[in-house]
Amino acid sequence: MSGTFSLDIQQVSAPGGLTAWLIEDHSVPVVSLAWGWGGGAALDAADHAGALAMGAALLTEGAGELGMTEFADALRDEAIGLSFGAQRDGFEGSFRALLPALPEAVRLANLAMRAPRLEEQSLVRVRGRAVAGARAALETPRGQVGRAFWAAAFPDHPAGRPTSGTVETLTTLPEQAIRDALARQLRAGGVQVAASGAITAAQLAQLLPGLFAGLPGGPPPSAPPLPAFRQFPPLVVPVEAPQSAIQFGQPGLPIDDPEWESFQVVLRILAGGGFSSRLMEAVRVQRGLTYGIGGGIDTLFGQGVVVGSSATDNAKVVEALEVTRAEWARMAAEGPTQAELDDAVAFLTGNLPLQFTDSRRIAGTLLALQRNNRPVEWLAGRSERLRGLTLDRVRQVAARLLRPEALSVAIAGKPVGI
Repeated sequence: MSGTFSLDIQQVSAPGGLTAWLIEDHSVPVVSLAWGWGGGAALDAADHAGALAMGAALLTEGAGELGMTEFADALRDEAIGLSFGAQRDGFEGSFRALLPALPEAVRLANLAMRAPRLEEQSLVRVRGRAVAGARAALETPRGQVGRAFWAAAFPDHPAGRPTSGTVETLTTLPEQAIRDALARQLRAGGVQVAASGAITAAQLAQLLPGLFAGLPGGPPPSAPPLPAFRQFPPLVVPVEAPQSAIQFGQPGLPIDDPEWESFQVVLRILAGGGFSSRLMEAVRVQRGLTYGIGGGIDTLFGQGVVVGSSATDNAKVVEALEVTRAEWARMAAEGPTQAELDDAVAFLTGNLPLQFTDSRRIAGTLLALQRNNRPVEWLAGRSERLRGLTLDRVRQVAARLLRPEALSVAIAGKPVGI
């Protein structure tokens, strides 16, 4: 990355106690806003799993005085891109609009959150699409193994169930459960906001109250804290397929751990560097056991969980897992080389500007930083912190955090010998 790359993140205060992070860019007349709350699908009752995800899909299906068609026309006429989405531990909304359409984008986004219609025809269509998606996810080994892995790792927590629900819960999901899920989540308090594009801090402060006007006061309920990753023995989900899908993982570390970035470097060298990673070299290049293998940190509920995946012929699953475990243990015992560390740092620092190529990505990145409780200067100092990592420090992190004995594996297919 060029040493001249810099970020000017402004912290904006607005009436009503609202705050936002902003990166101005007046090169094109476009503004992107992203906002979000904690909570998310974790607040759904187990028998109503998928309620919030369905609610998110219904928010742009008509609101207030505008039916489904009228709402879609209003967005299209002003070239406004508006969307909502539920995550396991949060809920987000966003829009992108040309500068002259900004007031209309705020109005429509507010109307969607404040007065969703949830008309019967929309509910039927969205439910049908969600059920079809849930069925399709279980038709492949990859879908089956993901569901099994998370259910085994967190059996007593919402993290262990699909964010978008199951065929069973979605089929019987009452409309009132969807309305209740939205009412819990869409609040005037507890919201974090990020913006990018052709807007000044003063203009952003002026429009923010209108975006959340009329929403109930206070923040959403807190999601239950994530329990410890539960190690489990090899878990096989029988699926009739010539290949098995494999998902593996172990406990990670809290997002605020001082060694977060050091561990990211370790995992990039081990599993996340494409053809340069140790797992890809050992499992694919040297032995031809898979087309691809990789992994990294999945963040949820303020924690990082190490998760990786691969796929291989049923007859080769045992060998692929043996090689994966051996590389995991070798990294824990020896750590990376200086050349590997240098390459990983060069990639991570050089890749940073790619997160800031358009206003939508910038707003999304700024919102993610807030959700992870990063200070406003965190991103600007990231490259310097990465370049300051020493080989001894990274090796100590690998030895402390990589746990070959705790590597849990789920397999969907017909693996031979397991």
